Amino acid sequence: MIRKTLKKTSKHEKLHDFMKKYKIPPHYLSTNRRMVSKAVLIGLFIAFIPMPMQMLAVLAMIPFFKFNVPIALAMCWLSNPLTMPPMYYMEYVTGAFLLGTEIVPVEMSVKWFSENIDNIFVPLYLGTLIYSVVGSLTGYWLVNHFWHGSVHSDRKLHRDDR
Repeated sequence: MIRKTLKKTSKHEKLHDFMKKYKIPPHYLSTNRRMVSKAVLIGLFIAFIPMPMQMLAVLAMIPFFKFNVPIALAMCWLSNPLTMPPMYYMEYVTGAFLLGTEIVPVEMSVKWFSENIDNIFVPLYLGTLIYSVVGSLTGYWLVNHFWHGSVHSDRKLHRDDR
């Protein structure tokens, strides 16, 4: 269903007029399986990284990869002010566990972070690497899997209608 909605939206005349007016390359808004799955991969990878301006990081990937930019931007919104603290704490705890270091009790204050950044930096980014890679690859696989399933079920329905 999402696949059909994306296909229908991408063929809208107003969208094509907008793209011509602002000279936007068509592959930035392409809604085929490869472009959407790469967008999910890139967006989720960036979403798990604790850094400011994640959307700019997604936009910085444009010259290197071809992907659906709006979907990648939407995927990086997975980490928002409500989800960031639990996500980053989970990454920190995972990294500390893998390194065998002591988990420092976390306080939500700028003073605490400035005093403890040296203690949490390596475990946090080790956990970030793991969750970014696993989460983005899982998202990539799921999009491909469900897209294939959707195409096959549509073909089966079309064959049965004949």
